[in-house]
Amino acid sequence: MSEPAIRSLGATLTDDGVEFAVWSKHADSVEFCLFDAEGKKEVMRLPLTREGEEHRLFVEGVKAGARYGFRAHGTYDPDQGLWFDPAKLLVDPYAKELDRPFRYDPRLGTFGEDTRDLMPKAIVARDVTIKPAKPLFQPGGLIYEIAVTPFTMLHPDVPAEKRGTLAALAHPAVIAHLKRLHVDAVELMPITAWIDERHLPPLGLTNGWGYNPVAFMALDPRLVPGGVTELRETVAALHAEGIAVILDLVFNHTGESDRQGPTLSLRGLDNSTYFRHQPDQPGTLVNDTGTGNTVACDQSATRRLIIDSLRHFVLHAGIDGFRFDLATVLGRTSKGFDPESLTLRSLFADEVLQDRIMIAEPWDIGPGGYQLGNFPAPFLEWNDRARDDLRCFWRGDGGKIGDIATILAGSSSVFGRDGRTQTRSVNFLAAHDGFTLMDIVSYERKHNEANGENNRDGHNENLSWNNGVEGKTDNPAILGKRRTDIEAMLSTLFATRGTIMLTAGDEGGRTQRGNNNAYCQDNDITWMDWAALDEELIGHTAWLASLRHRFSAFSDMEFFNGDGDVLWFSTEGTTMTVSDWEQPDAGLLGMAIETEDRDSSRKTRLAVLLNRGHEEQRFKLPASSEGGWLLLNPQGPTAVQNEITVPARSVSFLIEN
Repeated sequence: MSEPAIRSLGATLTDDGVEFAVWSKHADSVEFCLFDAEGKKEVMRLPLTREGEEHRLFVEGVKAGARYGFRAHGTYDPDQGLWFDPAKLLVDPYAKELDRPFRYDPRLGTFGEDTRDLMPKAIVARDVTIKPAKPLFQPGGLIYEIAVTPFTMLHPDVPAEKRGTLAALAHPAVIAHLKRLHVDAVELMPITAWIDERHLPPLGLTNGWGYNPVAFMALDPRLVPGGVTELRETVAALHAEGIAVILDLVFNHTGESDRQGPTLSLRGLDNSTYFRHQPDQPGTLVNDTGTGNTVACDQSATRRLIIDSLRHFVLHAGIDGFRFDLATVLGRTSKGFDPESLTLRSLFADEVLQDRIMIAEPWDIGPGGYQLGNFPAPFLEWNDRARDDLRCFWRGDGGKIGDIATILAGSSSVFGRDGRTQTRSVNFLAAHDGFTLMDIVSYERKHNEANGENNRDGHNENLSWNNGVEGKTDNPAILGKRRTDIEAMLSTLFATRGTIMLTAGDEGGRTQRGNNNAYCQDNDITWMDWAALDEELIGHTAWLASLRHRFSAFSDMEFFNGDGDVLWFSTEGTTMTVSDWEQPDAGLLGMAIETEDRDSSRKTRLAVLLNRGHEEQRFKLPASSEGGWLLLNPQGPTAVQNEITVPARSVSFLIEN
């Protein structure tokens, strides 16, 4: 019997068969279970051989496409953190493809109940290794956040059989929309295999977002029925159009949840190692994620699984980068969050990963969990302070003029600590979690009744306003106000220095009917109605994106140095004074910045004028050494002299002529 040349974890395919390997420190023994082609009948069960903390077995004659799982033997004593139950078929943590989605059933969490009929089977996959190119995305670009199924399910041009799947993103009509918006990277909400939270099936609901993972590498068959091949081909199609692909991954918890949750993979293999527990209470799971468990990312076996998962997506699909959900967990140790933790440092020490784009959601709900600005470079970070301040400014809150200037300048107060000279901010107005941009200007309160929790779930404070009517209306005046507000907020976002993110559909007024926690609405509440999108809004967004591509100052990651590269001015065209900044109801601001105009390859100045008031406002412009200013708009530039009228609730852009 020959031995495979590469000894790694998971299923390693050779000419003679497959070596199966799984990590477990505390299991007494592990068994390999082989299934028939339908994944229903168990046709072989063999013991693995312990080699230290790894368990290995070479099975001759097994080929690509074989379906398998593991069973782990040992003590069942949840009070001691031990969940070994050989009746539970377990998914290989290194599985790359599964034969079916996960479906929740109470039997999955009942000791002694055999679950082979309920569990997906891992599929032995033949890896196709590619040479990854340099990431297409560069910090400062536009990221477009996409939930695959909601984004494509109702697209009229995508063939019916591809709607709701990853392959739909490669359709020419979808790519044309992305290119119209000058999208630099799509950020795909989780596409790896997940399971519904156990309270959803009785409510007739399903998790449509995927933030409840089981297998970190395996693609969910509902979204990616073609497996790694479909992912690789979709990435290649987007790359061919200059669009990078970023995967949103969840390493902070698994769908095995709390003590009443199902046993599916890591829990059954070695719960006490893979998950965090209260000190001296091995039976009490730490819940820094709000989901029932927290992955112990500082454990060497977990760290290896995370790094190997990221390498897999780069080497076998060409992924440009990753966004990490509740990323503070990645840096947690027994002493709390450590920006220099071995796990965080390992991401950039790996030769395959060192040049990838890494984006942190820099918080969890554990002690000291809010870590905005504290992740090590070159991590980019979701900036929720910018999100909140942008909303509050346009809502009309007092004392926000300085905060807006800070955001426009790259949030140096957050990212410029310790002498850092570059922003790492990802600025956004809305994301998948919370109100859509249209709902921010249409609802003062959340409306989550469809979630079956009596509107108790979701954030209560959304920093939103409804422009006179709560929710849906046919009143043209109110609809006009809402569009104006969205245009103003988008204009401000696109004028910020750093990286920006737009959630799919916000460019066209997509609504979730006031639901700010729509993770369990895999239906028309979240599905993007392409026919209902506001073409005028889309055009405005596309124009803003073209400005951002044209002028280098917006995507420049360097902070302003104050040596003439930025001028903050009042409506009088003069430098803002302390008194101007301290006006509690100030809602007018001018910014003039040095920039390269890529259209003409020359250095010039760009002015951005903000008027959040409900009346138009005259602005005097700074003196120009070039002979005046040009007002930029989608219809073409217009020459102006020393003054300009800025419409109510709007942002104007001018270039020195």
